[in-house]
Formats: sequence, structure tokens, C-alpha cells
Amino acid sequence: MIIPKTSEEIELMRQSALMVSKTLGMIASEIKEGVTTLELDRKAEEFIRDNGAIPGFKGLYGCPSTLLTSVNEQVVHGLPTNRPIEDGDIVSVDCGVLMNEFYGDHAYTFEIGNVAPETKKLLQVTKESLYIGIREFKAGNRVEDVGNAIQKYTESFGYGVVRELVGHGLGKKMHEAPEMPNYGKRGRGKMFVEGMVVAIEPMINMGTKNIKTLKDGWTIVTRDNKPSAHFEHNVALVNGKPELLSTFQYIYNVLGISSNEEDEFRQKPLVI
Repeated sequence: MIIPKTSEEIELMRQSALMVSKTLGMIASEIKEGVTTLELDRKAEEFIRDNGAIPGFKGLYGCPSTLLTSVNEQVVHGLPTNRPIEDGDIVSVDCGVLMNEFYGDHAYTFEIGNVAPETKKLLQVTKESLYIGIREFKAGNRVEDVGNAIQKYTESFGYGVVRELVGHGLGKKMHEAPEMPNYGKRGRGKMFVEGMVVAIEPMINMGTKNIKTLKDGWTIVTRDNKPSAHFEHNVALVNGKPELLSTFQYIYNVLGISSNEEDEFRQKPLVI
């Protein structure tokens, strides 16, 4: 059952989402060649707790970490390790917090040093597909309208769209209805409802769409060992239109990236 949020609850969820955004901004200043994802995980937990929030992933479904860090061919749910990050790696950092009794949950895939041009293209297209999908999250549309838009765009580049992992509703639980697949047929699925909040998160592989889970029971990788990209935003349906609750702007400020990609999805200015 979809649980619509009041305007007051959406503002509380915005604060939760922005706490994740700030955490990812902090990670942007720390993630580099030679650093381990375990180090990043420790810093993230400390940052979240110091800012009055609770790590949203740690302990959820038995998750042992604050971050899920997926490197190269790892799609999602990568557990932090002592392996130093290397030049040319891509690292998806997925983070959740619990704040104001609501969850925030979003992700960004970082480039480390000299990333191969074809991998950079995968990241670019995946992030573009995120906004293409968000555009379809509006009054009168249905769940698979979002997935269809993401699928059509990414598959036009020859990429594989993961089927087994999907986005989701968000609220007082990390995972609420509806599931938000990154594939589908237009006009199918639950109708969008004013006040609903979802996590839209394309998980796109350079090669095959097929995946497998490693022996740790968490880390999911591509079956052909080609890279995978993952970007995620939290979005509310406000006045029939998508309203971004999360932002990549904290990351961009650290990395020196200028972008207006989020502007069309904000009904009021973002205060950083």
C-alpha cells in the first residue's frame, strides 16, 4: 500500500535526504586512490551521528555497515573492505540515514583518477537516465512509465538494465510500496499518488543485465565482470510534479562541478 506523506512530513523527509546528501559530500572530499572503503564507512558513521542522525543501513536486514560501497563490476550492496581504492576505479557509494523518524537513501558513483572513457560514458548515461526517469514521476503516470523511460534510454547505448534490483517507496520504513523498477511498459503499474515519496535508482551495466551475489551474501556483481553504475535520488510528488528531496550539489561543490541538472525538479530553491 502506498503511504502518501503530508507537506510537513515531506519537509522532514527532505531534511533526512539532505543529511545523506551532506554525507556523500563529505565522502567526495575523502574518496581517493589509496583510501579503503572501510575508512570511508567509519567516517560516514561518525559524520551522521555527529549531525544528530542514525545510520539507516547499519543493522537493517543484518547489514554490518553504514555505507554500501560497490567498486567497478560490483552493482550494489558492496560491503566496505580493506582493499585500497585504485586509480581508474569507479565506486558507487549508497548511504541511508534515519532522522526525524524518516529515512533518506540515495547514491552516487564516483570516478577515481583516470577512468576509462567507456566507463565514464556509462556513468554519464546512467545519471542522465535517472533524471529522464524522474521526469516521468508525475500526476497521471504509473510506476512502469518511469522504468520504461530509463530502460529505453540506457538500452539505446547497448547497456544492460538490472531486473532483480529496483527502487522503492520511502518513508518511516526504508522500503515501502511501490517497487520502482528501471524497466517496464508504459501505462503499467500503480498510479502515482500526490504526496508519495520514492527512491529512483537506475542500476545499469556496461554489458549483460545478469548479476550474481558473492559469498558474503551482500555484494552483487555483474556476471560478465564489466562495470556497473548506480545513481539514486529521493523524490516526492508535490502539486502533481516531481520534487527532489536529495541533491548531488554537496558532491559537486567538492569536485568543482557546475550543473543545473536538478533545477527543473525543485519547486523552491535549494539552500546549501
